[in-house]
Amino acid sequence: MAYDKQALIDQLGQLTIMELADLIDGLKDTWGVTAAVAAGPAAGPAAVVEEKTEFDVVLVDAGASKINVIKEIRAITGLGLKEAKDMSEKGGVLKEGASKDDAEKMKAQLEAAGAKVELK
Repeated sequence: MAYDKQALIDQLGQLTIMELADLIDGLKDTWGVTAAVAAGPAAGPAAVVEEKTEFDVVLVDAGASKINVIKEIRAITGLGLKEAKDMSEKGGVLKEGASKDDAEKMKAQLEAAGAKVELK
């Protein structure tokens, strides 16, 4: 059965709201379906979720084996022995703006040496 799409659209456009509601009810009964609005993406700032691409590697605690942690800090940051020792004692940001892979690699190295590390 061929139909004229534009003619059907024009005909539906001439119906009143009550007539359209009656038509919808008739279609629901005939085909056993319900009219539902498909859930699309939400609008507004909550809909935009960007994956973080840069991380800061933060030393929370050097742990019991500080010598191993100091070695890892020196390897990661390139700091001298005294600066790395000071960093291990006070903690703080070791590396800013590292990629996700690099940040996780640094975290794993430091945790293996006995430190407690966070990625922010």
